[in-house]
Amino acid sequence: MVQKFHFEPLDLDGAYLIDPFVADDERGYFVKDYSKQEFEAQGISYDLKEVFYTCSHKGVIRAIHFQRVKQQPKLVRCVWGRVYDVIVDLRKNSETFGRWKGFLLSEENKKELLVPAGFGHGYLVLEQSIVSYKCAERFYGEYDDGIIWNDKEIGIEWPLEQVEKVILSDKDKTLQSFREFKERNEGGFVV
Repeated sequence: MVQKFHFEPLDLDGAYLIDPFVADDERGYFVKDYSKQEFEAQGISYDLKEVFYTCSHKGVIRAIHFQRVKQQPKLVRCVWGRVYDVIVDLRKNSETFGRWKGFLLSEENKKELLVPAGFGHGYLVLEQSIVSYKCAERFYGEYDDGIIWNDKEIGIEWPLEQVEKVILSDKDKTLQSFREFKERNEGGFVV
């Protein structure tokens, strides 16, 4: 079986849910999750700068992260396991400012999420998982920031019933609220 790239534009402008190229046979499968040519054919300009992976235990929440400066668009895919992946529009001039969307990303469904500049990104790990990030800007630790995972104003509906306990880093326990983000960033990002 061969599945070609399929790009589904989301109602958060610039974000896409993508089915990558997959060739599946009796040996297993082959996945091509990025092709500059395929992306450009869809009108998506995406210049890959760096790739990294996270390995996380069940119950880990990686909160709503972003870079304050040098926004970091990313192509995210769960290569092993299952995660509930969330994006939040933080662009102050966007019609969907403050809105979030969540998606199941898993090794099984092979879907990936294109997260544009000006968005926050996080996920809940539903079983031990490895997540791939293909970033269109490099990571700058001095600009690393985020919003607390359970911010009431954003109101993300995490599927917490699927985990026994939530595991947070010390950093993610003390992140700012959405209100504080707006105050510190003059109402949001300009992209």
